[in-house]
Amino acid sequence: MRLTIPIFLLCCFASWGQEKKTDSIKKWSGVGKFTFLFNQSSYSNWSSGGENTIAGSVIINYDFNYRKKKWKWDNKIITSYGASHISGQGFRKTDDRFEYNSVLGYNTKKYWYFSFFSNFITQYTEGYDYSKTPKLLVSSALSPAYWSFGPGILWRKNENYRINIAPATSRFTFVSSAFSGMYGVPEGKTSSYGLGFNLSGYLKFPIMKNVEMENIIALYSDYLDNPQNIDVNYQVNVSANVNEHLSMNITLHLISDSNASSRVQFREVFGLGVRYTFHKI
Repeated sequence: MRLTIPIFLLCCFASWGQEKKTDSIKKWSGVGKFTFLFNQSSYSNWSSGGENTIAGSVIINYDFNYRKKKWKWDNKIITSYGASHISGQGFRKTDDRFEYNSVLGYNTKKYWYFSFFSNFITQYTEGYDYSKTPKLLVSSALSPAYWSFGPGILWRKNENYRINIAPATSRFTFVSSAFSGMYGVPEGKTSSYGLGFNLSGYLKFPIMKNVEMENIIALYSDYLDNPQNIDVNYQVNVSANVNEHLSMNITLHLISDSNASSRVQFREVFGLGVRYTFHKI
């Protein structure tokens, strides 16, 4: 009995020491996924007509998150590029996007945090309006590019459920000299500054067995320029897993931005996806 008590106390102190050491280690989690979407249509002597088309898109999603005591840092990179070939028209770009979202939060009460967010959106290559003759150049690499950041309040239940409210958001719009006067940038300038209200949210959940829905939304109102016009960027991704590497994917993407277009922009992509997880921690 005399020997048992010291051994027990020694084990308790050793255990406490190990837990304390483990607690001090930075905790990272992350996953990177590569998806190739493919769709194709072919016609031969089809009485109602039709054009042979083939299209493909490469999509990379990379999430990396940090957690230590009351600090949370969520990061998400979404990048994609797609093209299609239409018989008689050649190749055309169908998708071109790079987006980086980052939210740093300090926990104050259960699901609530003081936060600071940053968002950067642009594209890689030149884009054209094919409704014009000849085709009209409307964008290029890093032009336009949007960078938003600011302090706020974050509601975060976990990595898949979070809403950030930033009432003092700075927003920069960058363009090359070729696009001066477009995208809300004054004529003769290559950048513009806005200050406004930003609400961003991320929601991911299963809707049935092997089917997931991901919702990404951002709302922005500029106090300095027509605050009644609210910019909306809303993306829905639905994936139905066939097996570990195959899935059916649907992307619905809606953008409303009066500086970029007077009309609501909408994009829909559906196809068979080949998916590969290239990194996981």
